[in-house]
Amino acid sequence: MMKDNNLVRHLDACETMGSATTICSDKTGTLTKNRMTVTQIYGLKQHFRDMKDFSPSSDFLKLLADAIAVNSGYTSQIIEQHEGDSHPIHVGNKTECGLLGMLLSLKVSYQKIRQDNPQDSLLKVYTFNSARKSMSTVVALPDGTKRLYTKGASETILKLGLKSREKFSPISFLRSKYINKYIIKTVVEPMACDALRTLCIAYKDIPADVEPDYDDEVSFINNLTCIAITGIEDAVRDEVPDAIAKCQKAGITVRMVTGDQIMTARSIALKCGIIKPGDDFLVMETREFNKRIRNEEGLIDQKLLDKVWPQLRVLARSSPTDKHTLVKGIIDSELPGAAEVVAVTGDGTNDGPALRKADVGFAMGIAGTDVAKESSDIILTDDNFTSIVKAVMWGRNVYDGIAKFLQFQLTVNVVAIIIAFTSACIIMSSPLKAIQLLWVNLIMDTFASLALATEMPTEDLLNRKPYGRTKPLISPMMARNILGHAVYQLIVLYSILFAGPLFLHLESADWSNEKKSKEPNDHYTVVFNVFVLMQCFNEINCRKIHGERNVFKGIFTNALFVGIVVGTIIAQVLIVQFGSIVTFTVGLSWDLWLWSVAFGLGSLVWGQVLNCIPAEKLPDCLSWGDTTEDYSNKEIMQSYPKPAPGEGGAELDTSAQSAPSQNAPADNRSRVLWVRGVTRIQQQIKVVKAFRETVQPMYSFSRDTTYHNFMHNPMPKMGASALRGYHSYDNISSAASTPTPTRTPISHEMIDAPAETSTALSI
Repeated sequence: MMKDNNLVRHLDACETMGSATTICSDKTGTLTKNRMTVTQIYGLKQHFRDMKDFSPSSDFLKLLADAIAVNSGYTSQIIEQHEGDSHPIHVGNKTECGLLGMLLSLKVSYQKIRQDNPQDSLLKVYTFNSARKSMSTVVALPDGTKRLYTKGASETILKLGLKSREKFSPISFLRSKYINKYIIKTVVEPMACDALRTLCIAYKDIPADVEPDYDDEVSFINNLTCIAITGIEDAVRDEVPDAIAKCQKAGITVRMVTGDQIMTARSIALKCGIIKPGDDFLVMETREFNKRIRNEEGLIDQKLLDKVWPQLRVLARSSPTDKHTLVKGIIDSELPGAAEVVAVTGDGTNDGPALRKADVGFAMGIAGTDVAKESSDIILTDDNFTSIVKAVMWGRNVYDGIAKFLQFQLTVNVVAIIIAFTSACIIMSSPLKAIQLLWVNLIMDTFASLALATEMPTEDLLNRKPYGRTKPLISPMMARNILGHAVYQLIVLYSILFAGPLFLHLESADWSNEKKSKEPNDHYTVVFNVFVLMQCFNEINCRKIHGERNVFKGIFTNALFVGIVVGTIIAQVLIVQFGSIVTFTVGLSWDLWLWSVAFGLGSLVWGQVLNCIPAEKLPDCLSWGDTTEDYSNKEIMQSYPKPAPGEGGAELDTSAQSAPSQNAPADNRSRVLWVRGVTRIQQQIKVVKAFRETVQPMYSFSRDTTYHNFMHNPMPKMGASALRGYHSYDNISSAASTPTPTRTPISHEMIDAPAETSTALSI
């Protein structure tokens, strides 16, 4: 899997991925190339659809260049490996690299601008996060004036009370109605329909004698002056449409969760094949999404969520909290027959909750943060969606390998146990001796597991639906093959055991003579030889467990399988011909070898006969191992701390908590976390006390230093024994049963203001 760009952190994720039914994927870098290029720009009240036609004046270009070069992460840069490099390396934020690339194409050096404005000279920086969807920087001009540069999502910046400038003279204030009807309709939406990410670049000057309140971000970043609106293209990877088509063929639903504008997201989804014209699927913004899934109290209602997610294919303008809500809602669905196995991709720090909640979490190896990688099960070293498809193939291949081995091993076990037991009861002697059963056991366990579990995955694995959570370990088709081949082998072995001397002209074993029955003879040797050869040829049958007719397809792609089967047959010849008293065999004539091979080849013919029996008509009692166990094997997801505004993280909305069920125990994870923290403090105090005892033997420890010295308001009724109990993982559930204070209901108005434009589209 590492060669297929899948770095596996948790081994159980491999098999779980084979059962995946839903993939919630990011757009940037996963479905697209993550190489941004500015292809359109709106400036000076003119829309340039071709950048070759954009020839700004020197004053306008300087303002635009300063706004881009200074109001970007200084780690974002473009490195040319040689002069005139047509594909330079983009380092840092790819969107910012796209803007810097535009400056280079306009013959402007952003590095010189940054040298004139070093980072330590910046007065204030509001970093980008998914909550504000913008980045702002305040610099000081030579005349003492302070200038604020802002860039971000177009519809977000356009709502901040924007003014436009043409030839650097103030134009009348653009009202919200004018912006929505003209700028959005004639500029932003056409760019978005062309699958472009739109960014608005603006600025504001503050007089030198005015000291702004930087902490009041809402009032400070307002009444801006628009410089330009850029349309940035991030082309879809060439291999992604084919990979998504394979997922859909394999019964896997692909959903795109992106922070882009809804029209951009819809256009990218059409190019990728996630949605198609005429499909009755939903493309929705998070405002509409939250509006539909919340009840009157503002809490998420699973029943309402179950009405949305089955038709949802694209979620635009989403935050990490929305991604977690969607993933959790799909996994916890209450729809009849819904047992979705969800895989999700993430690259940001705040994607951690969604990655942990998903059955399989994929982190980006290139663009992903360390937190995302630690929260994931598999890391995509190339950030490519096609690697997820390969992970699906490997997961199904692992599951099939286990099933193949079980089918082969159970067949051998059933036949060996029945023939040994019945022959011991009837003829008072077993035709299969102990040393022979050891050889059979070596074939059945070691060699068979190596041969059947080392098949390489093929795209044929994507031609069937996922197994799902409740798939029986032994399917009716496998049970048919196990019982069918066991019946064939028992009929052959009993025929040779009781009628072999008649039609094979074997030496009849004298069962009544105990001394003779312990000597090797051709009768028992043929029974042993036929039994082993039937297992060798049945091993070829076990390569296909889904009713395929051609059991030899792709057999030579697995050299280990061929080597083990051929090696087993050669070893069997040597054991029979030269084993003598050691292996309780005698050398067989060529005609007996032909009979043995014929009975072995009969397993292949019998396998074709069994394939004529439809598995759908077999009774359900033939299925073994039905389970509803959760494949994710995840720990209880701990609540993440709520970041303060401006700290660079998305603020976790408290309204995203699901409405509690009447029968479900109250969620008391915060109390458990508090107790664990207190316990750690106790342990640290013990270490400090031991250290002081060693270094300062004269130090008096008459005081009993406990956690009460550090906590002014300790939790009532929480003694040491209770703390030890809560610290144990086995007592988490008991701690969670303690009722918690009732939260204040949150209204719709507290969650989000209604959208000004339509945010849900039916394709």
